[in-house]
Amino acid sequence: MNFTLIVCTYMRPNPLLTLLNSVKEQTLYPNEILIIDGSTNSDTKVILEKNKFQNLKYFKVPLEHRGLTKQRNYGVLKVSKDSDIICFLDDDTVLTPNYFEEIIKVYDAFPDALGVGGYINNETKWEKVAEDYDPTIKEFAYDGWKQKDGSRFVLRKRLGLDSDTKPGFLPEFSNGRSISFLPPSGKIYEVEQLMGGVSSFKKSVFNSFKFSTYFEGYGLYEDADFTLRLSKTGKLYVNTNAQLGHFHNQSGRPNKYQYGKMVVRNGWYVWRVKYPNPSLKAKFKWNAIVLLLAFIRFSNIFTNNKRKEAFTEFTGRIVGWFSLFINKPL
Repeated sequence: MNFTLIVCTYMRPNPLLTLLNSVKEQTLYPNEILIIDGSTNSDTKVILEKNKFQNLKYFKVPLEHRGLTKQRNYGVLKVSKDSDIICFLDDDTVLTPNYFEEIIKVYDAFPDALGVGGYINNETKWEKVAEDYDPTIKEFAYDGWKQKDGSRFVLRKRLGLDSDTKPGFLPEFSNGRSISFLPPSGKIYEVEQLMGGVSSFKKSVFNSFKFSTYFEGYGLYEDADFTLRLSKTGKLYVNTNAQLGHFHNQSGRPNKYQYGKMVVRNGWYVWRVKYPNPSLKAKFKWNAIVLLLAFIRFSNIFTNNKRKEAFTEFTGRIVGWFSLFINKPL
């Protein structure tokens, strides 16, 4: 299969170069690499002129196409006609040498796959356990592996607000466990959500689907929106052997107040894409989780040294929640 790599970038020339150097070491190299640059300066263009990569094409997008979802849609239009698969990567990721080989393997093994996701290997510490292992309340176990559960999930368990679906599937009250809760088992798992920055799709998907421009700029949860819509029409998979590191570069990210608003408003939008008419119980749980997570963030004012960030994000979450009573995203 011919495949294209699209990297949408914004003000991150050095992380992008690190990613491209890992692409250079791949056992299966992209037939085409498209760099879709929304930066307000020329640093990314300059660094790519100094460092040449095979099959790479650079595009500096105009202002009206700046923003993650707009840049992805722009990039799709530039993909060559003979490409079968389009892969997306965040510009602050670093690939293991067989990443693309493992991604393409899934399309061969599962011809029904509309999309295949990779596996981030540097964010969670997993431990192998027995298949029938019974985790404590402070642990999460799945498919013979366990990890320490985050304090937010522990509190949600105590309050009866934990996810009741498998990782990668959205409960009726949203706020499920993402594909980061799938273990490094080497298996291929069916899901209904993929992380956009480590994803791939059949090119034919884009004859009917686009990334929603509701998600402006940073585009928080744009990947959940796109893949939840897509999963209603076909199969999505994650290959835990297609591994990469994600290094969360802070440049280009929104301030914490805007981020807090995005978490709530974009979260509501994605929830209603999947469940336009949720039950009263699901509505109660969704709102309860929003407020619980907001006040956990408020408590961080007293428990860590980034007090201003904690307060501004808490404020953004609360303002975002109240705004839903006046102006819903849909």
